[in-house]
Amino acid sequence: MDIRDEIDEGSSIHLEKDLSEYDNLSAAAYLRAKEDYLMGINFSRAMTLKYGYGMKNFLKADKCVISVGRVMTCVLGMVVTREREIRDFVKTPFYRVLTSLDLGGTLYDGEFRAVEGSKYFESPLLYKENGFKKEEDALKLIEEVKAGDDEFFNVFSIEKKTEKRNPPLLYNLADLQNDCSKYFKINPDQTLKYVQDLYEKKLVTYPRTDARVLSTAVSKEIYKNLNGLKVHPLYNEIVNNIFSSASYKKIGSTKYTNDKQITDHYAIIPTGQGFDNLKTLDKTALHIYEIICRRFLGIFLPPAIYEKVSLVTERNGEKFFSSFKVLKEEGFLASTTFSFIKKKDEKAEEEGKDSSDSDKENSDEGQKEDKKNDESEDVKCSEETLDFLSKLKKGEKIPFKDIFVKEGETSPPKRYNSGSMILAMESAGQQIEDEELRAQLKGSGIGTSATRAGILTKLFNNGYLKLNKKTQIITPTLLGEMINDAVLLSIPSLLYPKLTASWEKGLTMVANGEVGEKEYMDKLTKYVTDYTNEVKTKDYSDKLNGRYRYIAQFYKR
Repeated sequence: MDIRDEIDEGSSIHLEKDLSEYDNLSAAAYLRAKEDYLMGINFSRAMTLKYGYGMKNFLKADKCVISVGRVMTCVLGMVVTREREIRDFVKTPFYRVLTSLDLGGTLYDGEFRAVEGSKYFESPLLYKENGFKKEEDALKLIEEVKAGDDEFFNVFSIEKKTEKRNPPLLYNLADLQNDCSKYFKINPDQTLKYVQDLYEKKLVTYPRTDARVLSTAVSKEIYKNLNGLKVHPLYNEIVNNIFSSASYKKIGSTKYTNDKQITDHYAIIPTGQGFDNLKTLDKTALHIYEIICRRFLGIFLPPAIYEKVSLVTERNGEKFFSSFKVLKEEGFLASTTFSFIKKKDEKAEEEGKDSSDSDKENSDEGQKEDKKNDESEDVKCSEETLDFLSKLKKGEKIPFKDIFVKEGETSPPKRYNSGSMILAMESAGQQIEDEELRAQLKGSGIGTSATRAGILTKLFNNGYLKLNKKTQIITPTLLGEMINDAVLLSIPSLLYPKLTASWEKGLTMVANGEVGEKEYMDKLTKYVTDYTNEVKTKDYSDKLNGRYRYIAQFYKR
């Protein structure tokens, strides 16, 4: 199914508008092209003439051209900023206190937390509520908790609940590029080429999309896509179950269908056609097709159901926390058994998918790592343990085998990889404090689904960023970091998403007829002229030479 199939009586696409109604939209698109060209051509020339010779001499290179762009330079700034955060990060040790509880013959950990009522509640001795700054304070707590003749903890509270986990939204290009980087270690440009080939072979729908949902028109015809997949042995059983449950008939009323979240094209889904072309695909292309199909099929399956138990035990006034969960109903997870993942990895893969939904809101990966280190998480347990826990009552005693210290340390933020970089570009607006400006980048970010991979490729080809092809980790080069500092002193706004947001806000106003084309162009001309003159009249060469010498120590010459 393609865009032509949507032009029918029930479509959300209206063809009866007069062409003049698109004049403002056309003007906004033309202004965007002018904006990128004028910033790029003027700033690149000015920066190269001003600082290119100095960089060339410092690097002992034949030449040095400084290429500057509204989106490209912002991405460079994001990578350099992350590298410097890692470089400046100082690890902080902390000490957690755990106990080994005997739950029906199997040992599970309980973790101390200084909650209200604890002797250590809001104590300056704590790193966080579940960890001490110094080991001796953790050991002192152990002595206090162990005091007494018995070897039991009391059940302070036990809470049982059922938790549902819904299938993730469908793939847009950024989400697919991120997963392909993770699964197959290919960069976003390679992913785009693969999925474009799948599109041209009529296997999937249009790939250059930011949407992660279906349109209403497509949802009404989605049985055709499903019916086509029935002939594929990997998906036959799942598709038959979907037809048996008739869940596809209700997909139009779920979160997976939303016309308001679609600008140009709906999400990437299999067409259910073109199977004769499968034999022409290489292994990676087949695997990409598989993850698209499985993500698509998942939205028609029920949520996964987990049984969760939160246990709080207490001894000598201090509380220890444990959390358990058991998968009770597989639901959509039945569609996530990838053929390219070895059997021994499937369980790990399933457990790792908890973070693949949440619509990938791009919380800092370093923070995720810290959370893993210093907070307790749900522990997978057996049905027998769950049964034991379900019978526990408040006030009952649980034997413990030991109370001990577990040392941890804070982790620096992780470097971007080619996939997470695409997602960071997509959600770059989250870094903006101004709510109105942040709203301009919501759902779009910097660059577009069609251009982000190319922007990264240009940064690699220019020698500003470096890509480790094995790990897909992105790091700045010495030249890239030097350019970052030159821009930081001369045109600092280029390094931050706020610039893109402010111009996007203006373009939106042009498209809506709130701002005239001339007014916008006048402001753009003034901005480019002012900062070009700023570069021409001010010279930061001496300051930059000192910066070059400092950052050079972090790179092998």
